[in-house]
Order: sequence, then C-alpha cells, then structure tokens
Amino acid sequence: MTKKMTLRAVALAAAACACAGTAGSALAQSSVTIYGIVDTGVVYTTNANANGNSVFKMPSLTGSFPSRIGFKGTEDLGGGLQAMFALESGFAPDTGSMGQGNRIFGRQSYVGLKGDWGQIMLGRQVNMTYLSQLKTDVMGPNIFAIGSIDAYLPNARSDNAIGYLGSFSGFTVGATYSFGRDTSATGGPAATNCAGEVAGNSKACRQVTGLLGYDGKGWGVTSSYDILYGNTGASGGLTSSSNSDQRITLNGYFMIGDVKLGGGVVDRRTRAAANVNTDSDLYYLGVSYPLSVALVLDAQVSRLSVKNSPNDVTLSVARLTYNLSKRTALYTSLGYIKNGGTAAVAIDAGGTVGAGKNQLGVMSGIRHTF
Repeated sequence: MTKKMTLRAVALAAAACACAGTAGSALAQSSVTIYGIVDTGVVYTTNANANGNSVFKMPSLTGSFPSRIGFKGTEDLGGGLQAMFALESGFAPDTGSMGQGNRIFGRQSYVGLKGDWGQIMLGRQVNMTYLSQLKTDVMGPNIFAIGSIDAYLPNARSDNAIGYLGSFSGFTVGATYSFGRDTSATGGPAATNCAGEVAGNSKACRQVTGLLGYDGKGWGVTSSYDILYGNTGASGGLTSSSNSDQRITLNGYFMIGDVKLGGGVVDRRTRAAANVNTDSDLYYLGVSYPLSVALVLDAQVSRLSVKNSPNDVTLSVARLTYNLSKRTALYTSLGYIKNGGTAAVAIDAGGTVGAGKNQLGVMSGIRHTF
C-alpha cells in the first residue's frame, strides 16, 4: 500500500468515526415513548329501546377512559428548539376494531416544533374545546358523563389542522385552524363526513377553535371558542358551508386540600339546513374526593337546557375507583339520566334509549395503563 493510499484510508476511518459519534449524540438527544390504556368491563342499562327492555353488554367506546395505543417523541434541535410528533390510535377492546371512524391514528396524528414560545402542530389533533375541560371535568370521558349528552366534547379533534399552544406565567393560550375538519364518513361521533379543502369555497368544512386559561395556586379557569362549518353531504344538518355549529365554554376548578371541585357551561348554537336552529346550554358540576391513597370517589351532575324546547336532559353519576397499583385500577360507575319531552340521550356513550325514557346504568370494569 502506498503512502498516499494509507493516508486516504486513515482519513476515511476518521470521518466514519466522526459520523458515528455525531449519530450517537443525536440519538442521545432524541426520545420516543410507547404508551396506552386498555379499559373495559360490563355495563347494564335499563330502557335500552322503545319497549323498555334492559341490556347487558361490553361497551365499545369507553369505560372510565377510551382505550388507545400511542407513540410520541421529541428531538433536540439545539438552541431550545425541539421537533415533536404524536401518533395515537383508539380501539375498541371488546372487538379489537379501530375507533374514530376507522382511522389508524384517529386520536392524534401530528408533527411540529416547540420552544420557549410554545408549540406548533400540523395534522390531526385535539382542539381547544377538548383541552378546555381537562382540568375541570372530574368524570372525564367516563362511560356515564357529559360526553353522553354531547358526544362531540370528548371527541373534539380536527383533521388538516394547524395548532398552537403556549403557557406563560400561569396563562395558557391556544388555537387551531382546520382546512377540512373531518375526512371520515364511517360513523360514530368522530366521523361527520366533512373533508373540506374545496377550491372556490374557503368556508367549506373549516373549523376555528381558541382557548385562554389561567391556573393559580389551587384553582384555575379556562374559556374556549369553537365554530365548525359544513358542506355538501356533511352530517348534523351542516350540509352547506353557510351552516355552522358553535360552542363557547367557560370552565373552572378549585382545590380544597386534596378535594377538587370542577364545573362549567357549554353554550351551543347550531345553524343547520332548512333553518333548523337550536340553542342550548350544558351545565356540569362535579367533585373528586380521595377516600384513601387507593380509593377515589368522583360524582357529577350535568344538565342540558334546550331553549324553547321540552327536550331537556339531566344526568347524575358517581364513580368509585380502587387503584391496585399506579397502572391498574378497578372501578364501578352508577348513573341515572332523565330525558324530558322526546329526548333520547342514552346514559352510556354510544348506547341507545327509548325516546322520552329515563335510564339507569351500572358499569364495573378494569383499566390498565402502560
């Protein structure tokens, strides 16, 4: 081997070592996490049809939390800047089928950047209506909860969205803008067939949400705004881009020691096809009380008041959770819903009830997080 060839080989080896060192450094500054929840049990409800028959079943949509598996990660880009992503899939543990309109990553699917100024996300993501109630709704997406009255609330996500979220000295601000809020037509509360992104119609299936909140020592308040537009073929009567569904929320919580009191109101105004206009207010008030280190009692009362209509709905629910460990819990939920007029709101998310009939529900289940 000539001296020139030897020097070239040494240079190549040094470059390879340098590249390997750089790659190792990059990997050390990146992280990917796999996580999930498997939550199911057995539920009993009365008056599950017009004949007043009861039913035992294993629910698909939710137990105490909806089941999911997800992947999230970050990469340090230097200067306080990070790349980030999230891919989260919902599924029904009773059948193993995919949720959110049969999407692979129906709960979240976005990529973005974050720094001291906040974070920007691109893709399918939870919007500000969803985030506004995370700290105040003590029942969360429990099978008997405000999501039974308004199925949009625990499914407030937007396709094709640009999102921003930032926290500064206790204040939180956020917004999303969707070019086409919902591309799926495969049924369920998270599939409304409004893909948008239509040339010549800038309002078709657009959605805008915003949030402003403040968290102090032992208390917090959050308000959100959400308006979504329709287009041809969209569900919920929003069959034109001139049709809209608007929600404004005001939510708050207060801590008394380890006890949390949380409540709020969701003001909704729908302007649908054929001049079908509805106005309603959904009120909720709940308490979360830890009886011991392992045992927690949650209770909540919610009421839907429909203006100029007898179809008001009242839901009362209590849940007792026993934590076997940090990751595994047993729970029992008991609920009662009163349907006024011809309202047919089922007590269990995704369930059925006879029109104008009241309904009692009981569920016992197990939840495991990983």
